[in-house]
Amino acid sequence: MKRIVVLGMGKVGTLAGELLHEAGFAVTGIDALGKSDDLPFETQVCDLSDPVQFSAALQGAEAVLSCLPYHLNTGIAEAAHAAGLHYFDLTEDVPTTKAILELSKTSKGLMAPQCGLAPGFVGIVGADLISQFDDCRACKMRVGALPQHPTGLMGYSFNWSPEGVVNEYLNDCEVLEDGQIKSVSPMEWIEKLYIDGTELEAFTTSGGLGTMCETYLGRVPNIDYKTMRYPGHVDLMNFFFHELLMRDRRKDAGEILVHAKPPVEDDIVYVHVSAEGMIDGKLARREFVRGYKPIDLAGRRRTAIAWTTASSVVGIIEMVRDGTLPGAGFLKQEDVPLPAFLATRTGSAYAAEGAFSA
Repeated sequence: MKRIVVLGMGKVGTLAGELLHEAGFAVTGIDALGKSDDLPFETQVCDLSDPVQFSAALQGAEAVLSCLPYHLNTGIAEAAHAAGLHYFDLTEDVPTTKAILELSKTSKGLMAPQCGLAPGFVGIVGADLISQFDDCRACKMRVGALPQHPTGLMGYSFNWSPEGVVNEYLNDCEVLEDGQIKSVSPMEWIEKLYIDGTELEAFTTSGGLGTMCETYLGRVPNIDYKTMRYPGHVDLMNFFFHELLMRDRRKDAGEILVHAKPPVEDDIVYVHVSAEGMIDGKLARREFVRGYKPIDLAGRRRTAIAWTTASSVVGIIEMVRDGTLPGAGFLKQEDVPLPAFLATRTGSAYAAEGAFSA
């Protein structure tokens, strides 16, 4: 696998293309809004809703990486499947992932959704912690992409896709509780935690576990995923979506929130993953706690959410190319070994830069 098409030239897609180029891939960037002459790889304009244009854009490619909104990914995965290509995306959307899982049963290439930060890297870390136990009783995964210098009651800025944020705030959340797969409401199970002295709140959101509930059913009785925010955020979001009924106007909700809280450059990505269980007959706890800040990558300063997301998917693509991961079927993030991921050219950024350990 050498030739790859990257769909969507936003911050994450552009950086992913640059990192793939640096890792030795022949990259073509595709965007509906225009092409760029400032990138080290070819870019093209393509209307993805036009099957003829899209088919032409895939000619000669061996893989597709979608950095587009989640609701476009099923159609893109179907096109990749029809063309016999490897497929990668960053989606947190559960129905999209289930559709791609079905496609993988007859695919010639690898179908690998959920390769971003959460789901994605956080699942790789969670699986690594679980593997350290003789008998793991619980694994808790928490991720928060936040401004370093929050303002206002909400304490937030939309450095990620507003469509994705609204989707995960409103869709039901899958968890493992007492050995059973359950569906729970989003923005519930609120808890307080601290990272490096900073107080945060965590609450349920959709999609962050990926396929882990199915994988660990019968093996780990309790697994859940929550989003972290500054204190008070979840109450405001529940008021906005439920009392003001913005849950019925998702597109409008996203536009209102981005207009009120635009992206910032000085962000931070908190990752807090813990597991508990028995090791050599004794109860133990293991933790992976990090705070990732902006770093210089591929010649420019990158926000924390951009580089952590792009580095996650590019590290996985490197592993597929190098034969460390399978080249066909369906890839679960929990099947990606953490040491091998951190040893990749791109995934090593998670170990080397921009983080503090707590």
